[in-house]
Amino acid sequence: MKIDILSLFPEMFDGVFQSSILKKAHEAGAFQYNYVNFRDYTDNKHNKVDDYPYGGGAGMVLKPQPIFDAVEALEKNTSDKPPRVILMCPQGETFSQKKAEELATEEHLIFICGHYEGYDERIRTELVTDEISIGDYVLTGGELGAMVVIDSLVRLLPDVLGNEDSAVQDSFSTGMLEHPHYTRPADFRGLNVPDVLLSGNHAHIEEWRRKEALKRTYFRRQDLLQQLELTDKEEKWIKEWENSQENS
Repeated sequence: MKIDILSLFPEMFDGVFQSSILKKAHEAGAFQYNYVNFRDYTDNKHNKVDDYPYGGGAGMVLKPQPIFDAVEALEKNTSDKPPRVILMCPQGETFSQKKAEELATEEHLIFICGHYEGYDERIRTELVTDEISIGDYVLTGGELGAMVVIDSLVRLLPDVLGNEDSAVQDSFSTGMLEHPHYTRPADFRGLNVPDVLLSGNHAHIEEWRRKEALKRTYFRRQDLLQQLELTDKEEKWIKEWENSQENS
């Protein structure tokens, strides 16, 4: 995978790409990344990339010319399949694990990280393929959001995590929150690991994990349950939890 990042502050990404899993993934050749400061593409003699909004109002708006030229230059060096051009924007689609899994199948991604009041609308309507938000709040720029998105999809690339099951069992990949985890010691300050995890009975362990994942999802994110196809046994578990809440 090739990832190009358009940003006025590309140095912000160094700590993320040069640490931990992303550093190892890059060194192993799982993905390439490239910073593009789109100020380098401005045709303004003062190197300005923003201007006052037509109609008045607070803040400055990013001009279309530098960003169009930067993206078009990158698209010339791509394969036959056009890249996905992703605009980091609080008005965009709320990012999800499903979206990460979708983007992880692409060969080339271009991220546009804005600043100031916003983007000239022609960037949004004519240049980008996806608009992504990481939540219902506003940041000073798109860089932090892009870091979140890139981290979540790079970890899904083949061999990045080492264990192929790690990403499959993550929260949201199954449609539910993840089940609890335990490790040694089995008894820590009188707090014991559930007996089933020490039993060696893999069928019972898998059932316990499924039930605990469903329970955690029920009590923390009931909205996710609407997307799940539940067995009769799982429906019975949920009914028991509903009854316990009513009687508490």
